[in-house]
Amino acid sequence: MWQEQENKLYKKFKFKNFSEAFAFMTRVAIEAEKANHHPNWSNKWSTVEIWLQTHEANNSITEKDINLAKKIDEIAGR
Repeated sequence: MWQEQENKLYKKFKFKNFSEAFAFMTRVAIEAEKANHHPNWSNKWSTVEIWLQTHEANNSITEKDINLAKKIDEIAGR
């Protein structure tokens, strides 16, 4: 479940290994590029953390963030 933290949507994803985490990030990157909405994220071995907020909207959470979060959840569920 996505959490609202410091005016950002946040979620941590765990994978079996680095390769799975990196593959997930690649799929997310493709969707983010299509939406022209790019996450702040970090990767530590098998863990990916993602923060979403819309910079053009005064660094607040917008529909763009919610839509990308849904896409990310779909990718993680595959």
